[in-house]
Amino acid sequence: MSLPTDSVSPKATPLPPLPDNDPLTPAQWKTLLAITDACIPSIKPISVADTRTEIAATDTEYSTALSTIRGLVPESDPEATLAATDYLQDYASSNPAFKQELQRIFALYMPSSTRQELTTVLNVMNTRVGSLALTGYLTPISEQPVHIREAIIRSWKTARLGPIRSLHRSLTVLSRQTWIKITPTLRRVLGVPRVPTGMKPGKGYDYEFIQLPPGDKPEVIETDVIIVGSGCGGAVCAKNLAEAGNRVLVVEKAYHWTPEHFPMSEEHGWNHLFMNGAFISSDDTSTSIVAGQAWGGGGTVNWSASLQTQGYVRKEWADRGLPFFTSERFQECLDRVCDRMGVSADYVEQNSANAKLLEGARKLGYNHKVVPQNTGGAQHRCGHCTFGCGSCEKQGPVISFLPDAARAGAKFIEGFHAERVIFKTIGGKRVTTGVVGSWVSRDINGGVAGEPITRRKVIIKAKRVIVSAGTMQSPLLLLRSKLNNPQIGRNLYVHPVSLLGGIYQEEIRPWEGAILTSVVGEYENLDGRGHGAKLEATNMIPSSWLIWLDWKGGLQYKLDAARMKHMVGYISICKDRHTGRVYPDPIDGRVRFSYTPSKFDKGHIMKGLLALARIQYVEGASEIFTTIPGVSTFKRDVSLPASGDGINDESFQAWLEEVETKGFPTPESVFVSAHQMGTCRMSKVEKEGVVDHTGRVWGTEGLYVADASVFPSASGVNPMVTNMAISDWISRGVAEGLRSRATL
Repeated sequence: MSLPTDSVSPKATPLPPLPDNDPLTPAQWKTLLAITDACIPSIKPISVADTRTEIAATDTEYSTALSTIRGLVPESDPEATLAATDYLQDYASSNPAFKQELQRIFALYMPSSTRQELTTVLNVMNTRVGSLALTGYLTPISEQPVHIREAIIRSWKTARLGPIRSLHRSLTVLSRQTWIKITPTLRRVLGVPRVPTGMKPGKGYDYEFIQLPPGDKPEVIETDVIIVGSGCGGAVCAKNLAEAGNRVLVVEKAYHWTPEHFPMSEEHGWNHLFMNGAFISSDDTSTSIVAGQAWGGGGTVNWSASLQTQGYVRKEWADRGLPFFTSERFQECLDRVCDRMGVSADYVEQNSANAKLLEGARKLGYNHKVVPQNTGGAQHRCGHCTFGCGSCEKQGPVISFLPDAARAGAKFIEGFHAERVIFKTIGGKRVTTGVVGSWVSRDINGGVAGEPITRRKVIIKAKRVIVSAGTMQSPLLLLRSKLNNPQIGRNLYVHPVSLLGGIYQEEIRPWEGAILTSVVGEYENLDGRGHGAKLEATNMIPSSWLIWLDWKGGLQYKLDAARMKHMVGYISICKDRHTGRVYPDPIDGRVRFSYTPSKFDKGHIMKGLLALARIQYVEGASEIFTTIPGVSTFKRDVSLPASGDGINDESFQAWLEEVETKGFPTPESVFVSAHQMGTCRMSKVEKEGVVDHTGRVWGTEGLYVADASVFPSASGVNPMVTNMAISDWISRGVAEGLRSRATL
């Protein structure tokens, strides 16, 4: 029996204030909110509805919807009818936080070129000619009653022109995701608890961060090693180098949040713990990247999966002229980092989604296994720790390697943006001497919601610089430092993902239990060269999952979303063969990337999706759906007795054929990435990569990169352990180099 969690209430994590300059004009806001309020509309009976602003359902439609949703509200809610009514009558902009969140996205996270494209569309829709072209009406969409607006948005979904279909996807996803983050009505209907059921708060390490006094001149700090980034790579480096007796300084752009703040709310977690508010799309919008930006990096927000690098990947990397990866030393590094985090599969308790994945794979004869977790021997049941682990059971960098580094004397700075690495020329060699950056303190209340007390330029002088800012940011720092190796930022691998869901008659409550504890490897090596798709469960926090449900209209979306407690969600995750590129935005310097899943890789993702569908069928799902635009939902007639045909059922086979035939239509299909690798690739020779086999940046002395950006290609597994093992190797080499220098 799970323990109650009513007494656990995470501390507030207020967001920084919105910029003074509004990113949209009043006319643009009017049009945008008219669209969002048609995507997520208020629904009332026709007898009382204001047809200008509310969807007027017939008495039968409304009564049926109300009864359906009331039946989904948890039995413990004494006012189920009120909860269902509030949910149906809720609309996107009814909560002021909705517009504020949109304003934050437009002002802070959306690239200037994307914002300009979208505002141009909003301006065009405000004209009679533009409105006619985009909506079929001379009357602008902002002046239309909500049912007409809804019909216009539905028409965009099947428009002849691809850019209009993309517009449908972008605006409906933006509307749904923003609403889900801030609405209390959906959570009440679903019964999603604020914190994991049975969570026992943990005690974190009491970090001390360097505080700088006000001043007009740059503050100068001296150390032996500066590590840029506190994530999986940087934390391992900090531990090893500090324990080797070196003065170590770890700088991090984000801020530390103690376990008392975890898990954060969906509204605040995306903003505080993820790069760019988790709003990073490829130039062609085909791929969306989710990357951690927190104290502890991706290790603070990942799902505990601790898979070691597979043999065929090690061989692939060794065959590229890097024999370390098939050496005993690499295995020692893997085992060492896993031992420190207490990685084990012995204490795993499968939740419903993961259990169904394993059992369905068994019934079909698919290769499958339990995924080890970095939970230090605890039976971790936290489905929420993508927004931080309040129990401290997940042994990420903040709980393991960084405290070790601190105990060995390492120092830390939060709120530090590394602008560039500095060099001097000695004997014709480019020798690293430190880092220049800017520091932004916390506010007077110790948070980040107010005006910072101090802003300072900082020069950090060091004998060695280790860049561990992650695959998306490490190459940008090297480029800002005027390094001109053309490989910097290239060779981006992202493990592109497409999703599949199942709906069951019984309650699943998919947010309960550990997130990712099983994997199916049957399709991981489809070409004989290690490229294929793994099948895994996915994070089922509402704002992660419900944005992918097909939007067929406001009422239908609310009905579908309310069934989430009966759903399971999975990913077909591909070891991609083809690559993209990371580069700085030419206007504001923020991270941009170019990436389009290739036909080859999409074929593997499709094989994985079809396998996931078969698993759901044999497990008895009443409905199975993909996130591919234009593909129907498979619905099983549960009133009929099982035929015994299993996956050979004719109707199911016809649906699989529909999915495969449809493929991934362009440009409206979208893929997701939580794993990024390769943009500072390790290589045997300089012309093929950015760092050598020791992690040293080619053409420099004293500058290293230690994070997933050095992977020679995609790891094919969740990259945390591989990242840590490589960083263990690199940092031990740096420590040995410093020892050798000290004895000269």
